[in-house]
Amino acid sequence: MSTIPFQQIPGNLRVPFFFAEVNNQNANTATQEQRALLIGPMISTGANAGTATPGVPLISQGPADANAKCGAGSIISIMTQAYRNNDSFGELWYLPLADDPSAVAATGTIAFTAAATATGVIYLYIGGQRVTITVTPTMTTAQIATAVAAAINALNTLPVTATATTTTVTLTSKNKSIASNDIDIRMNYGGVRAGESTPAGLTYTITAMANGAVNASLTAPLANLSNMPFDFIACAYTDSTSMAALTAFLNFTTGRWSWQSMIYGHTFYAFRGTFGTISTFGATLNDPNASVMGFFDSPTTSWEWAAAYAAQAAVSVRANPGVPLQSVVLQGILPPPIQSQFTGVGEQNSLLFEGISTFTVDASNQVHLQGTITTYQTNAEGQPDNSYLQLNTMYLIMAVIRSLQTMVTSKYSRMILVANGTLFAPGAPIITPDDIRADLIANYGELEYAGLVQDSESFADGLIVQQNVGNPNRVDIGYDPTLVNQLNILALLFQFML
Repeated sequence: MSTIPFQQIPGNLRVPFFFAEVNNQNANTATQEQRALLIGPMISTGANAGTATPGVPLISQGPADANAKCGAGSIISIMTQAYRNNDSFGELWYLPLADDPSAVAATGTIAFTAAATATGVIYLYIGGQRVTITVTPTMTTAQIATAVAAAINALNTLPVTATATTTTVTLTSKNKSIASNDIDIRMNYGGVRAGESTPAGLTYTITAMANGAVNASLTAPLANLSNMPFDFIACAYTDSTSMAALTAFLNFTTGRWSWQSMIYGHTFYAFRGTFGTISTFGATLNDPNASVMGFFDSPTTSWEWAAAYAAQAAVSVRANPGVPLQSVVLQGILPPPIQSQFTGVGEQNSLLFEGISTFTVDASNQVHLQGTITTYQTNAEGQPDNSYLQLNTMYLIMAVIRSLQTMVTSKYSRMILVANGTLFAPGAPIITPDDIRADLIANYGELEYAGLVQDSESFADGLIVQQNVGNPNRVDIGYDPTLVNQLNILALLFQFML
């Protein structure tokens, strides 16, 4: 009887001469593809309808593909462009949603109250996208309104359509949802630096987008994801019902982070509001598997902020989940004007204690990530808990568990388990708890070398691997890793002498 652990070549084989059985249990070094997913409404009916089936996930082939499949100017199509501005390489999927049958579109207006007295250009921004319209002194306010509406409708990537009635342009969101209220309307965002100003004599009044109602349900679409992993999820919705659905989808008890599933994932949102509004919103959140970027008065929609945040997290985490995201640039995101930025350390610190991620803006008007945290703030007893505070912590946990999963499923899937000290022939398909312990220590050393964990010596001292007393076919492991930290703060006391 051979002690070599053949699994296919039979021991009673008599046919000559050479036979080779291939076994890959010591060769698996693969890592799991870390996909991203965008959740938001498509245009499912009408002339601009996309070809995708609502509620069914599909892989993205770029912004043009999103326009065709989800409808140009749809929320999820715009999110796709924002994501690809920040992650041009990673695998990206959509979960397109049909607007709820009871949903209401958001509307806003631009009312022209006096005509231009000189030739000039109107620099109109809708959801951060610039629309330019040349006006002359011969044009009436009604003609200006007609020209503005025509220019808006000519740009199919905008999230609105426009109609002109006498001197007023009415904008109607292409998607019917609460999220559509976030479409910003303004003039001359670029200011003097961009050469933008209102034509002489022209006056107008802007009424912000409002009255959009009812976001699509996520329940059935999330179920359609089945067991496909998505590590980076950007969602357009921040209403309590939608966020609760994603919290349940990912939670530690019955969701993707549970022991039964081990699929994992993290959701990224963005929320527009004043400092007080955002603080109040953040205080209602407590999810280790979600992060929210808070901002005020940016021309860019919250859905694009969320998509860009998820994309940059994906790029960084795929490279190394231990590296902090602070200072990373959100490409294509227009910052709030200076007076609307949360620039004070006090405000930023307060937001970070309310579960809200923060950003900074540099001299060239680029948005940089600052504090990247989860919304987790208190434990089950309502006491402050920072164990899941850092976004990196969640991805480090994923990386360590997946490394263990790869090792265990590759090496131990068909092994005989015996007690420590049992004598058996070398090469036999037999394993002891001590053998498993040695492999775990070796794997931990590899993880430490990769910069995911630290303090191998203490880990080895504390590692427990034992055969279960009640079930001799089971091995129980007490595994206490020390994850790496992120250098987020350098505090220096400058204590000088004269």
